Amino acid sequence: MANDLMMEGKVAIVTGAGRGIGREMALMLAEQGASVVVNDLGSTVNGEGVDESVAQQVVNEIKAKGGKAVASTDSVAEAKSAAHIIELAIANFGRIDAVINNAGILRDRIFHKMTPEEFDAVVKVHLYGTFHVSLAAAQHFRQQNSGAFVHMSSGSGLFGNYGQANYGAAKLGIVGLSRQIALDMSRYQVRSNCIAPNAFSRMIEAIPANTPEQKAHIETRRKLMSPKQIAPMAVFLCSDAAKDVTGQIFSVRANEIFLISQPRPIRSAHHGDGWTPQLIRDRVLPAFKASLTPLERSRDVLSWDPI
Repeated sequence: MANDLMMEGKVAIVTGAGRGIGREMALMLAEQGASVVVNDLGSTVNGEGVDESVAQQVVNEIKAKGGKAVASTDSVAEAKSAAHIIELAIANFGRIDAVINNAGILRDRIFHKMTPEEFDAVVKVHLYGTFHVSLAAAQHFRQQNSGAFVHMSSGSGLFGNYGQANYGAAKLGIVGLSRQIALDMSRYQVRSNCIAPNAFSRMIEAIPANTPEQKAHIETRRKLMSPKQIAPMAVFLCSDAAKDVTGQIFSVRANEIFLISQPRPIRSAHHGDGWTPQLIRDRVLPAFKASLTPLERSRDVLSWDPI
């Protein structure tokens, strides 16, 4: 179709939209007709510092192409400042139709050396940030009986990675939060889905690469996995075309899209007289052992190179 703009007339918010995946999603939303709130503190990958020009640069790009956008430098980590992001959308564009919770930081550390401060900082931005922004938007979505949330999860949360207990816990927490939002808001025609993106970004570049294998893996990602490849799925989930899609988890890696399974019982055991630890040892473990989930990293689960 000549004018098949999937977000025409819509208003969307993207947090962490100044660089990388967030930037590409904001640009594509605008290309598809949305008015966009570009939210970014402009901080470093570990959450330090503020650079207000980062969000404004993306706004300038959108406007240069004839789109509509406004910059926000409010933090998602606190309820009051997160609410300001939503208020900015309403004040400038009169409504809100979609929220992409993308803002995040890294404070990687092997678990036994991780500090409470490092754990807290990451959870506040990722998990609490997703909660704060979503809660503020939900009030408007409820009143207008429509709306779409897209939350960024990660293979670190779904599968696991070394040195990312804080990040992985937050990212899997986002999956649970998204599912609950989908359930609670379904009566108001509000949708909530997750994307676990695999792309070369500042966060990937910040992960140490000490061995030849690690360096080769990073270089493969740099060549084949662009942040631009994540944006189409996010825009689709924000659009009315995804009106029947909610409570789901997708992963996008290069030109691959995966629908991720969700926790469901896979084996069961019953004993009419109840269980003892000895019976579990003797009967349940042998029956369940072949079905136990192996201790794998994200890279082990998606073990092939994208093409």
